[in-house]
Amino acid sequence: MTTPAQTDSTEAKAPTSVVLTDVAAQKVKALIEQEGRDDLRLRVAVQPGGCSGLRYQLFFDERSLDGDVVTDFDGVEVVVDRMSAPYLTGATIDFADRIDAQGFTIDNPNAGNSCACGDSFS
Repeated sequence: MTTPAQTDSTEAKAPTSVVLTDVAAQKVKALIEQEGRDDLRLRVAVQPGGCSGLRYQLFFDERSLDGDVVTDFDGVEVVVDRMSAPYLTGATIDFADRIDAQGFTIDNPNAGNSCACGDSFS
């Protein structure tokens, strides 16, 4: 027989928010430094729109909204509003700078379908 404490210590916990890779965190830090401000955080949101119904938005924001989920990644704060959080739980944000891909990418296990452009999902 196992106790709840034993079960908790052996089970892998699912992410409760987005995950920012080290490469993406470094890029966000560099971009914030270019802005010359230390009050900015990366806000990730899901908005209606795009080919598949929902579209990602990534932008710098100094605001704190009621219900925000804030996660720190090596000094970079990533903020997700409470309405977007369920859509982004477990999503990984990365940054690519290759000839075949440039910019931030989001790998979202919650996306059932996505469009060919990769900017929207459902």
